[in-house]
Amino acid sequence: MDEYIKNLKYDLPASIIVFLVAVPLCLGIALASLPPEMQAEYLFSGIIAGIVGGIVVGLISGSQLGVSGPAAGLAVIVLNAITKLEELHPGKGFQVFLAAVVIGGGFQIILGLARAGVIGYFFPNSVIKGMLAGIGIIIFKKQIPIAFGHKDFSSLMDGAAGISTGTTIVTAVSLIILVLWEQKFMKDIKVFRLLQGPLVVVIVGVVLGGVLALEAVHLVSIPVAKDLTEFKAQFTSPDFSTLSDRFVWKTGLTIAIVASLETLLCLDATDKLDPLKRVAPANRELIAQGTGNVVAGCLGGLPVTQVIVRSSTNIQSGGRTKVSAIVHGIIMLFCAFAIPALLNKIPLASLAAILFLVGYKLAKPELFKTMYQQGRNSFVPFITTIAGIVFVDLLFGIGLGLAVAILFILYNNYKKPFLFDASKHFQDGKIHLELAEDVTFVNKASIQRTLSELPNDSKVVIDASKTVNIDHDVIEIVNEFLESAPHRNIEAEVIDLHSLGIGNQAAEMSAALSKLETEKTGTE
Repeated sequence: MDEYIKNLKYDLPASIIVFLVAVPLCLGIALASLPPEMQAEYLFSGIIAGIVGGIVVGLISGSQLGVSGPAAGLAVIVLNAITKLEELHPGKGFQVFLAAVVIGGGFQIILGLARAGVIGYFFPNSVIKGMLAGIGIIIFKKQIPIAFGHKDFSSLMDGAAGISTGTTIVTAVSLIILVLWEQKFMKDIKVFRLLQGPLVVVIVGVVLGGVLALEAVHLVSIPVAKDLTEFKAQFTSPDFSTLSDRFVWKTGLTIAIVASLETLLCLDATDKLDPLKRVAPANRELIAQGTGNVVAGCLGGLPVTQVIVRSSTNIQSGGRTKVSAIVHGIIMLFCAFAIPALLNKIPLASLAAILFLVGYKLAKPELFKTMYQQGRNSFVPFITTIAGIVFVDLLFGIGLGLAVAILFILYNNYKKPFLFDASKHFQDGKIHLELAEDVTFVNKASIQRTLSELPNDSKVVIDASKTVNIDHDVIEIVNEFLESAPHRNIEAEVIDLHSLGIGNQAAEMSAALSKLETEKTGTE
């Protein structure tokens, strides 16, 4: 508790910035996730997801800097599911979809209790950094039309409406402020360390928006409820009467798998961005996200995941603990009910400028240089992940990057079935082949080629004394070589060639540590 109180001076300003960035993202994702005929009626579902992601998930999660809400990576899946469910259940497709969200949340809780969070650690850093950079590029790219007063590139390139002078001025001033706030001489001044640049950008943007008389189309737009009754009417209950429909369960399972995978990847990415390098518990995060989706589905919200855009904004804005995520949800709830008209005065250009900076920091040129210097084993999966995310979508890019990384692992494993150093392994006229610790079927071709290339009339020692695991396929190849060696006048010696196998070392170590702790407690 002391830690949270001590960091309030950092978390409260950060929560305001995250809230300001989250509002248009929640609305934008809701627009992308809903069929056109449902957008006006259920647009508030994006705000509900943002509120639940901040408060409910924030309270349960062990991630100190992660922020949850509706995710762009799920938008296509959600849109297709709602469209299909509306065809199957006319007039209540969205309500049935909410039931699927609740089911998906239940599956996520089960995954967390089953300790399935470890799957997130199987993704290499090159793919995670590629994911961050790819998202950064997309964020940066999508703000360009907004910065000039347009919704998308097609309207910007059309040129019929021209460029909004007022919006462009707001964008330029906002970027100047943000760049100034990044300078060392500004950070040396105490008041500017406490007053975050993005918050100043929003305040200045509201003032400029009023002076320049920006049109409503260039401002934030959230639903305005006149009273508590209208506010309650914006929440929708799920329809559980269709649970016999297999597609509902399929949708719930799909949401659980995709949302869990996206959350675990974002969790790992957020941990890497954390200046204090804290590691959040993955299984607890799955339980938190599952609980959040159960609540979101019951209230009429879109499915939630941990979102790297909000999380990175939180970090860049100076957030230190999960108080910033929780408070951002509380602010969103309060403002959605009490002062939506005031929020609707914030220029979209101000938020675009903030996201320009977020996108740039996620995809800095220095990152590309660093990954290139690490060699092709890291750089190729990194670039492949970025390309897949930018040109297709998030999950495709991650899958493609992971596939390329695995190919590099298999190729490197293929090249290194044994250790050979001429100064150590070519002594007394004998060729010493020291097998690697783990020799699998991937190494079959290279081992067979090496044994076939051994010169006739030579002496060879195949040393498997340091090998922990060896496939029977490889043992068979060695035995075949031993049978053919006399015909080539090769003297062959084999040391400890047998498959030892190996158990779950992590589990064995955990059990040993528990036993040690028990013995220690007993002696005290």
